[in-house]
Amino acid sequence: MQDLSLHILDIVENSIDAGAKKIEIIIKENIRQNLLVLKIKDNGKGMDKNTIAKVLDPFYTTKKTRRVGLGLSMLAQAAKEAEGDFNIKSKKGKGTTVTAKFVHDHIDRKPIGNMAETIIVLIAGKGMKVDFIYEHHKNSKNFVFDTKIIKNELNDVPINNAEVLNILRKNIIKELKRIGTMI
Repeated sequence: MQDLSLHILDIVENSIDAGAKKIEIIIKENIRQNLLVLKIKDNGKGMDKNTIAKVLDPFYTTKKTRRVGLGLSMLAQAAKEAEGDFNIKSKKGKGTTVTAKFVHDHIDRKPIGNMAETIIVLIAGKGMKVDFIYEHHKNSKNFVFDTKIIKNELNDVPINNAEVLNILRKNIIKELKRIGTMI
């Protein structure tokens, strides 16, 4: 995967497959500390200790449609390549939290990528059944996007309506530029 937004998309899809109805995506960029932290937290079915021990094996997957599960192992490798760290915490029946840390200015750190498009793809596909919270912090500036709040404001208009998606995309891009994280 070329950028972190694609890793995020893959892991969030895993969360959805695990029955999550609320998924938080948190990105923290701290230039002074030279740190990038990516966290994905869900309220899905969670994993037991035995499964957690296996999930970084690329030849282990719980999916019936394919025989390999590269998403988590590839993100862990990306963090390692950028002198970072990777962690999974999960509790059966409660959910899972995946955290990847990167040296922000490391030459091998993948770019964050197009988070606006990643969030819109998730909303278009599963936004009616899943609530997404996307937080992006860069130094002292931040942006928080919560689909549950937007759904309440939309009343009977579906959040995955094409016009709504276009408005949301423009707003996410505008806010990411405001905090200084979009090129």
